[in-house]
Amino acid sequence: MADINKKSKDELMRDLKPAGAYLDSLDGFHDLLGTIRQAENAAKEVLGETAETVEAKVKTKKVDSKQDKADTEEKPAEEEAVAEELSVEELLERLDTLVGLNNIKQSVKSLINFVKVRKLREENKLPNPPMSLHMVFTGNPGTGKTTVARILSELYRAIGVLSKGQLVEVDRSGLVAGFVGQTALKTSEVVSSALGGILFIDEAYSLAPDTGSLNDFGREAIETLLKLMEDHRDDLIVIVAGYNEPMERFITSNPGLESRFNRYFTFEDYNSDELYDIFTSMCVKNEYLLTDEAKEFARDYFLKIYEQREHNFGNARHVRNFFENIVTVHSDRISSLDDHTRDDLTMVILKDLKNAAKMKQ
Repeated sequence: MADINKKSKDELMRDLKPAGAYLDSLDGFHDLLGTIRQAENAAKEVLGETAETVEAKVKTKKVDSKQDKADTEEKPAEEEAVAEELSVEELLERLDTLVGLNNIKQSVKSLINFVKVRKLREENKLPNPPMSLHMVFTGNPGTGKTTVARILSELYRAIGVLSKGQLVEVDRSGLVAGFVGQTALKTSEVVSSALGGILFIDEAYSLAPDTGSLNDFGREAIETLLKLMEDHRDDLIVIVAGYNEPMERFITSNPGLESRFNRYFTFEDYNSDELYDIFTSMCVKNEYLLTDEAKEFARDYFLKIYEQREHNFGNARHVRNFFENIVTVHSDRISSLDDHTRDDLTMVILKDLKNAAKMKQ
């Protein structure tokens, strides 16, 4: 058996070793295979490292590309933000262009003068009596409360009272959560977003409902708000707004509110002429023209709704709804025409106003 095995081996060697063969023995063949495998493994390692290096470079390049793109996109935004910052004079001019609100305009100008002098006294190391700049805006909806608050925030930024000048608008739902302990967190997050600007709380009286309930989370929102107002008194102004009587009840519901909110701005209802002026300004802005008959109807219409207004009269909101109804009626009329001109697209006729007046405002 051994001879057979040896012979088979010898025959195999002869088969593998023809004249001029590259192997001297079967062991040499195994060595060659090992060398080939080592070379193959080494090649894989080299290729793997190269692939990883290439992939890393590609990733780095992508990150750099994204960063370059972000930097490129951020610069115009920053430049635009700077470009939008108006001077005190420009902001006061914008305030003057608002329809009506004569008492509010005068109050705002007096407030700005007061703040400017306080800063001058501070720069000259003169004492200033403690004074709160938080405000109460009272009046019906649509009387310009939010618009004035926005201008005030920019004015305070322009004279250096506020660092950013943004306006953050919320109501009860933006401050109050549905579970114990969550309201304080929710209120804190809103206040954080308003730092450097004005926090405008509409219908603030809803935070202290006249129900006698001690478990209402609105009270937690008020307590949290008062603390944060004190913590950030140098870079936060809060404006609370709502109807006259409910706001009086709200302020007196907590001693802390009474001590911090001592500036009241009363927004009166727009009269019929002011409502008409607001309406025509909407028409001009959107390039709609009124016929003489349409203008006469509009004047009579706004006089009527002003004289018949209720305690929660919508003011400019009512005007906006009326204007939007006119646009809808006008569109229906123009769409029914087989052919139309540019004048048709801009001209509002008496029929449009009559049909719009019948719609819900």
